[in-house]
Amino acid sequence: MANHKSAIKRTRANEAKRQRNRYQAKTVRTMLKTAKENDAKGDSKDLPKLLSSIDKLAKKNVFHKNKASNLKSKLMKRANKAKTAPAVAPKAASKKAAKAPKAAK
Repeated sequence: MANHKSAIKRTRANEAKRQRNRYQAKTVRTMLKTAKENDAKGDSKDLPKLLSSIDKLAKKNVFHKNKASNLKSKLMKRANKAKTAPAVAPKAASKKAAKAPKAAK
């Protein structure tokens, strides 16, 4: 345990910051998960808010700047892919089922 008043205060402040950082990081991870599900549906309305949150956490060193960059890159790739992908059509019957059986000789 710390002996000086300033060290005790620093310990309290560090714990408060740690808790705040953990909460914010967990919130962004949850947002990433929902964004992934929304991209599958073709909905990306929360993307700017998520990108902003990632930038803020990188600025505060909650996420490393390279990790933040990689997350944003993956998000944008997924969002762009979802935009350009055609609507999902029902699967056609397999090729084997589509062929007519050969007549016996």
